[in-house]
Amino acid sequence: MAETTMGATAPATELVIRPAEPPDFQRIADITVRAYIDGGFLRAQDPYLEHLTAVEHRAEKARVLVAEAQGAVAGTVTVTDHHGEYAEVSRPGEMEFRMLAVAPEFQGRGIGRSLVRHIVAEAQTRPEITAVTLCSLQSMTGAHALYRSEGFVEDPLRDFVLAVPEKQARFPFFIRKVTHG
Repeated sequence: MAETTMGATAPATELVIRPAEPPDFQRIADITVRAYIDGGFLRAQDPYLEHLTAVEHRAEKARVLVAEAQGAVAGTVTVTDHHGEYAEVSRPGEMEFRMLAVAPEFQGRGIGRSLVRHIVAEAQTRPEITAVTLCSLQSMTGAHALYRSEGFVEDPLRDFVLAVPEKQARFPFFIRKVTHG
């Protein structure tokens, strides 16, 4: 699925989901950083921001998608299979997504939901994929509600645990089984 046009989940906005292209990379970095900082999930000095802004590297090692609305990149997400460099929590047969972000000025219009549905629909076209997975910051409760409403369930036994000297944290794991046909 290279492209999706959705009007129902983003009222009065036609949404096109497509692979990111190099001219999109700076906008993707800006959207992701703004969503994480403006949302109160990270501070401006957090070292993870460097990871979020490495869009060119992400696009080389995974699939970066954008949601375009009103002629602008309004949202983005990174998708990988279990063996990809950007995979953190997926296992064989699972597709994973990370760094889902919607520009603050486009939030509340169903763009994040459309990106999630696009990923699930893509997984359903691939017989080797049995589930879609992700992990999330504990503080992203609004995102957790979205994932649950789209059929994702938490599995605490698969939570991602970060244990490095500068940061220790647990990230809730979500999984959604996919059906084919």
